[in-house]
Order: sequence, then structure tokens, then C-alpha cells
Amino acid sequence: MHIDIYFWGWLILALIFFVGEILTAGFFLAAFGVGAILAAGVALLGVGVVGQLAVFVVGSAMALALSRRFAEKVTPPKQPAQVGIDRVLGKKAVVIEPIDALRGTGIVRVDAEEWRALPEDASQIIPENQMVRVVSVRGTRLLVRPLPEEADTSS
Repeated sequence: MHIDIYFWGWLILALIFFVGEILTAGFFLAAFGVGAILAAGVALLGVGVVGQLAVFVVGSAMALALSRRFAEKVTPPKQPAQVGIDRVLGKKAVVIEPIDALRGTGIVRVDAEEWRALPEDASQIIPENQMVRVVSVRGTRLLVRPLPEEADTSS
């Protein structure tokens, strides 16, 4: 009689873990469901409660380790999110106010945003409507390099 109670208890626990896995993000609770099914199997064989718990813990740990390895293989590596001013590095921009380092003037438009800009070569003046590439950041200004006239003007 006790075998039946433990068996059904482990199966109900496995069902709870699997339903929880369906309702949550990630691939975590299923490993405990596998452990509970293994414990239910040994409960049918007449193994005591301590043995069932040991099988549950070891089986869950093994299933968790195997699922993590599998998940790492099938999940593409995450690219670091570019936030703030870093998101414009390497992009093309158009000069909307002539860039002159000596006068401290210059504004570029990157995508739909306007930024103050300085030329990469401090002696250079970059005229309005010239296409440039953002090469780095100095303080709150973008350092830009003019692109050749024949270059493609798309970002």
C-alpha cells in the first residue's frame, strides 16, 4: 500500500513540475519532473523513501546538467546590447552643420538623432551634407571621418 502512495505522490509531483515548466520561461523545472518520474519508478520497485529521495536528487541533477549543456549548444550567443552613445559607433552620418574643431562647431545626423561632432583630424573642416563615419567618442561629441564622395550613403 505504501508503494502505491509514494508512486502516485511522485507522479503528481512530476506532473506539477511539467505543468510549471510549460507555464514558465526557461528550461529548469522539467529536470525536476524527470527526477520525480525516476523516483516514482524506484518506488514501484519497493525501494524505501530515502532511496527514492536519493534517486530524485541525483536524477534531477543529471537531467539539469544535461539540459543546460543542450540549451547552451542550441542557444545563439548573446550580443552585448549597445546603449547610449556606443550604439552609433561605426555608423554613417550626414553633416547638417559644418564641422570645424577650431570653432567648436559641427552637428551630424545619425539615423534620426542629431549629435555634436568633431573631425577625427583636428585640422580638417567638413562641409554640410558630407557623409561621415562615426569612429569614436570624445566626451559628449562624436569623432567622425569623412567618407569619399563616391561611397554609398546608406547606413
